[in-house]
Amino acid sequence: MRRQYDGIREEVLAAIARVCDSQSFILGPEVEALEREIAALTGAASAVGCASGTEALWLALVAAGVRPGDSVITTAFSFFASASAIVRAGATPVFVDVDPGTLNLDAALVGRHLRGRQLRTKRPENLCAILPVHLYGQCADMDRFDRIAQEFGVAIVEDAAQAIGAEWSGRGAGALGVTAAFSFYPTKNLSAYGDAGIVTTTCPRMAEHMRQLRNHGSPRRYYHDEFGWNGRMDAIQAAVLRVKLPHIADWNRNRQQHAATYDQLLAGAGLTSGLTSSQTSNQLAPVRLLARSPQAKHVFHQYVIRAQRRDELRKFLAERKIGSEIYYPLPLHLQPVFSYLGLKAGDMPVSEQAAREVLALPMFPELTAAEIRCVVESIADFYS
Repeated sequence: MRRQYDGIREEVLAAIARVCDSQSFILGPEVEALEREIAALTGAASAVGCASGTEALWLALVAAGVRPGDSVITTAFSFFASASAIVRAGATPVFVDVDPGTLNLDAALVGRHLRGRQLRTKRPENLCAILPVHLYGQCADMDRFDRIAQEFGVAIVEDAAQAIGAEWSGRGAGALGVTAAFSFYPTKNLSAYGDAGIVTTTCPRMAEHMRQLRNHGSPRRYYHDEFGWNGRMDAIQAAVLRVKLPHIADWNRNRQQHAATYDQLLAGAGLTSGLTSSQTSNQLAPVRLLARSPQAKHVFHQYVIRAQRRDELRKFLAERKIGSEIYYPLPLHLQPVFSYLGLKAGDMPVSEQAAREVLALPMFPELTAAEIRCVVESIADFYS
């Protein structure tokens, strides 16, 4: 973050000064301009700025028609907000396991789940929507999810929090479902200097509804048609994001190049069997790479490996002052807060195994080839 800031410092400070001089601190022209720019980037019809990625998920779900008593299918392997936003909308999360290769929500399993339920009920579990997460910057299999949505008459709501600039078959994340939520948390590819988020939609009517919901359900000041929330975006965050937005394509390309360097060096060190696009990889290799779909333009929010003796490896890297992170150590269906769903260990075996193996290595646009080489050499030292 420091390296990126040093390169755009003067632009950022000028943008913040512009907001301070305007004395328009919440919503206003900066947010409206960012909304237009994000809509253009993603190919969506409209975008609605809000206070956080979590707020964006809630707005996206409610605008898509999720109501109390409904159910929403989502992945068991994601950040907590993917499921907590469903609960906040009054609905029940229905967890389904992930694809063993990409760790994205498994569309084939979702289809089998729904067809089995349909045998017993006309509309499975009051299902209203499916919320796939574009995990680590790679889009879920949106071709299959589109077919499922048409078959069952449900909405697709994208959790694109990690996927700004990603694509599926040439279409931008954010324009692949009826609504999509993005996060601008400070660690994201496109990051604010605090919390901020945005929702994109293919439906301008939904955008107007979300603008009302983010402002206490108010279409005009002091008049309230429904219960909304205070989910407005700060103008300073919008101004910072607008400085960064013209750089996002280059920053994402840098991430892709860094991923290719990791791939090459890990394979050259004999740590992997090479990149695979299938669901399985060499079980004998100490490091396994996640699969990459040929239809996907991956923006590598994280570069994640699956590692034998993961926790020991992480401790070893930390001793060498190399940062790493686990996304995510406990699948959602095993979180104590979701115990009321009655799920248990063994119900989502792929998610549970991934939680024991995944490790995110350093990944940011300003990373150097020498730093990547140091990381890989340290991993090789550990396994030697």
